[in-house]
Amino acid sequence: MAVRPVVITGDPVLHRPAAKVARFDEELRALVEDMYETMDAAHGVGLAAPQIGVGLRIFTYTFQNDDGVPPRGVLVNPVLTPGKISQDAPDPDEETEGCLSVPGHSWPLKRADWARVAGFDADGRPVDFEATGWFARVMQHEYDHLDGKLYVDRLNDRWARKARKAVKAEGWGRAGRTWTPGVDEDPFGH
Repeated sequence: MAVRPVVITGDPVLHRPAAKVARFDEELRALVEDMYETMDAAHGVGLAAPQIGVGLRIFTYTFQNDDGVPPRGVLVNPVLTPGKISQDAPDPDEETEGCLSVPGHSWPLKRADWARVAGFDADGRPVDFEATGWFARVMQHEYDHLDGKLYVDRLNDRWARKARKAVKAEGWGRAGRTWTPGVDEDPFGH
């Protein structure tokens, strides 16, 4: 197991759809273990394979929930069906997200309060559950990574302008930018 560098916004792997996993083998299980290690070192609640430079449809999560779903898991080749998203403006006190690939920043975003998630675990066994509340938000956030979207791509105009300014000020927006959890200073102050 190894902590891997986290790719920062602007790298092409984050902005294109990831490929389906074709084989459930030891190489896949080793990748998943590295993802858990990286997610934990970053104090994240989720990590998608593209965030560590691997363009495959995999994400890990660790999140206590009231949905009867184990609080830690992996989804390989997931399919996500979200509920309806309110058209109200997001609440900056209650609906603010962050992302390891936009380190140190967070902005409000509306998400569905419910999502159905189906896919496979690292051994190819089917996984299927419903997620609610913040757990549903985590699932939607990580799933977006697999489709080449970051949460900043979904922000309303007001918050999207702030995000673009922050990305420009940080010097991001191009390939090759990374940070390594547990090595580099924690951008979220954990």
